[in-house]
Amino acid sequence: MKHIPSLLIIAALGLTACGGGDKQAGQAAPSGEEATESTAAERVDGQGHVSYRPDTARVFYDGQVDLDKTFIVISKRDLRLSVYADIGGDTTLVARYPVCLSRNKGQKTRSGDMKTPESEPGQPFTIEQIQDASTWVHDFGDGRGSIAAYGNWFLRLKTPFSGVGIHGSTGNEHKMPGRDSEGCIRLRDADLDHLHDHYARVGMAVIIKGENQGDLPFEPAARKGQGHHLPLP
Repeated sequence: MKHIPSLLIIAALGLTACGGGDKQAGQAAPSGEEATESTAAERVDGQGHVSYRPDTARVFYDGQVDLDKTFIVISKRDLRLSVYADIGGDTTLVARYPVCLSRNKGQKTRSGDMKTPESEPGQPFTIEQIQDASTWVHDFGDGRGSIAAYGNWFLRLKTPFSGVGIHGSTGNEHKMPGRDSEGCIRLRDADLDHLHDHYARVGMAVIIKGENQGDLPFEPAARKGQGHHLPLP
């Protein structure tokens, strides 16, 4: 793929929250990893029961990346957070994590609507703060009371709504991937730690796509050559 600087890609794209405020072409049928790539994240059976594709985190590139040329794309349709970076002049997929998003679908319009906000074309959100959330608690109203719920980190996003961020899923990892949050983006706690330790930075661009939005123009080429899957360290 011919290189275009990552932020220029984002700018050219024709492309509240959960308790942050609490402080707290082959011819054969696909199989294995191929199947997880080609099947929808959300499945509805004949009785209308919803289930979600099993998924695990993957590292596709284990070398050094320039954090200033690294950005995030979150897909509501695929229930995945992907990290892209400029590597040797190519925009490349370097890591991917399953996510749990808002229980209600659609664009967020007000605080408390239980929806995850979607970024406007050419206007990605950014990580404006990285906070230690290891002692934060939240009451989900399910009888468990105030419990640890955020993992070790809260990556607070600059959006039109307060309290939206990327955080862990302490106490709720069995709902991963899925649709259960109050608006935030949940990762498994270990995946959040990996994202924090290797890629996340203040000022990092974060694109959040809508439920019916497919690949952005650069994504198919950015995934080419990523045939190996390294287990998450």
